[in-house]
Amino acid sequence: MIVDKCIIVEGRSDKLNIAPIFAEDVKIICTNGTISEDALLDLLEPFEECKLYTLFDADNSGEKLRKLTKRIYSEAVHLFIPRTYIEVANAPRKVLANLLSEAKFSVHKQYLSSSIEI
Repeated sequence: MIVDKCIIVEGRSDKLNIAPIFAEDVKIICTNGTISEDALLDLLEPFEECKLYTLFDADNSGEKLRKLTKRIYSEAVHLFIPRTYIEVANAPRKVLANLLSEAKFSVHKQYLSSSIEI
């Protein structure tokens, strides 16, 4: 399977929440929490040809990962969940689907809603 897009999330529960939303092949990469610069480089090396996105929690650990990713991969596109939900794993799939759709991901229509409740 060849993928053009990769999205980095913090944990397995984040991955499980967003995976069903995609209507295209997207590689979902988990950092499994806080990660060092070297470990992040090693983790992402196989995906250097992909367009890279991040979707981290709206908390301190998510911000640390975002800053690290910005420093290492300045070309990465950073997606932000509404602070209301704090964690990607807790965000409703309709909210995530709208966010991903706005970022030009192909998503299953059943997850889209015309209005987002925040």
